[in-house]
Amino acid sequence: MDQPSFATVPMDYTVASQTTTKPKTELTLIGTLQLPMVSSNSSASIREASPAPSSLDTLVSHLVASKRSLSSIEHVWRANEIVTDTRLHLEASVITSARTFFLRAGITTQLHTLESVHAHSQAIESGGAEEYGEVLRTLDEADKRLRRTLESLRTTIVEHTLRPDSDQRKNLLDFVDEGGVDKLLAAVEESANAAKEAHTELVETNLGFQKDLLRIQNIISGSGEALHHPSRKQSVGSFQSDTTPGSPIPHILQSMEDRAKDMANNLESLVKHFDLCVTAIKHTEGGGDAAQRLTDDLPEGMAVGQQIASAPPEPITDQEREEMLEVLANDAEQVEEVLAEIRDHINEMETLLENTTTYMAKLDEEHSNILRAFRQLESLEARLHGFIAQSQVFVMRWDDAKGKINERMIELESLGDFYSGYLSAYDNLLVEIGRRQFMEQQMEKVLQDAMRKLETLHEEDSMKREAFKTDYGDFLPVDIWPGLTNPPLRFETIQVNGTEKVPDISKSVIQRAIHRVEGKV
Repeated sequence: MDQPSFATVPMDYTVASQTTTKPKTELTLIGTLQLPMVSSNSSASIREASPAPSSLDTLVSHLVASKRSLSSIEHVWRANEIVTDTRLHLEASVITSARTFFLRAGITTQLHTLESVHAHSQAIESGGAEEYGEVLRTLDEADKRLRRTLESLRTTIVEHTLRPDSDQRKNLLDFVDEGGVDKLLAAVEESANAAKEAHTELVETNLGFQKDLLRIQNIISGSGEALHHPSRKQSVGSFQSDTTPGSPIPHILQSMEDRAKDMANNLESLVKHFDLCVTAIKHTEGGGDAAQRLTDDLPEGMAVGQQIASAPPEPITDQEREEMLEVLANDAEQVEEVLAEIRDHINEMETLLENTTTYMAKLDEEHSNILRAFRQLESLEARLHGFIAQSQVFVMRWDDAKGKINERMIELESLGDFYSGYLSAYDNLLVEIGRRQFMEQQMEKVLQDAMRKLETLHEEDSMKREAFKTDYGDFLPVDIWPGLTNPPLRFETIQVNGTEKVPDISKSVIQRAIHRVEGKV
């Protein structure tokens, strides 16, 4: 992480030639009586000389106003405290930002790894869902085929002539055990439900893992949002601009130090003006006591003017005194402007300090969020083994369920083929009955024709035997051939097997069965 460069300016602001290193340090005037320029743009720049005051009362009023202005040293001390606090904020922000950056980088790397694991598990989930859907479609088609076959068996009524002794009409399904179908379908459904349960558990596990990842990602992505995208507009120097990445505190600190320097310079100008007022009063008739009295009660930390007030005035010419009074009168008009500028600076610094404090609070909040994300990441990684194991459990359970479903599918298809064969066999039975009916009819026809021929032959034989008996019977002894008087042969047909007659089924029923067998319907 790149460290920001800090422009540091010592907070030892020079007032006259005496340096102030900490609050409550006494300031001693050394230097000229000329009121210096406050800044290049200061509203308290020296104006053109105006007529110099000469009365003691006027000089005393200037001294009182100048003395009162010296209380602005409190603002200078406060400015020093603000700059010190801001510098501490800068140091703390560097440390906190470095820690936050380190944690964020580590968490981001870990999240990438966890996202890869989650993507792999989701691929298993998607593949399982696709296979499960395909298995369900196959099962559904097989079940529909079997149901259609069973319905055909249920609607096919067995011909009554096939079972003439039974008064109850039955269908083809009545002759098979349908319970086997229900058991097989129940076994298939059990295996499918087991696979669905395993897949549902994997989906829930993946969804929970994804929510944990999103929760951590939201913490990371949202932790720095308040720092880099403030919700409200800030004053100049409060937060970094969109084109200035990083901490805004260095810029704020530089701005504070510049303002603190101006305040110290302005305070130095006020001190010099106070000394000039004391000197002018001492060079005015009757002003020595007033100068001594007004320099006794100065703001705490100020030790200016006492030596000048207590020491005898150095002799000056009238021209020098006139020039001094002209400068004094001109400077007195600028005291309020200098004080106003000091107050403006301290107010701006207070605002900048408030912005810095707000930034630090947001920086600390970001760090706390990153720590919270880190703790959640630790918790998530502790459950990672179970998450991966859930994927493996699903694969094993799905493979087992898929194997059982495939076995049941084979049985289901075999059962469907059996019932289809059963239905086809019944149609072929009807066709066979029709064939046998035809054969019986042919046999009876042949038999009837033979019986007619045999009867004709019998009658012819009987007539010829009677004629022979008439012509020759009287001449032949009876015992010459015992069979001479026997009647002619006579034949009868006897059915030696298949005592049951072929059922009498209508030709239309047989014809429809033939069409179904031949695939015409």
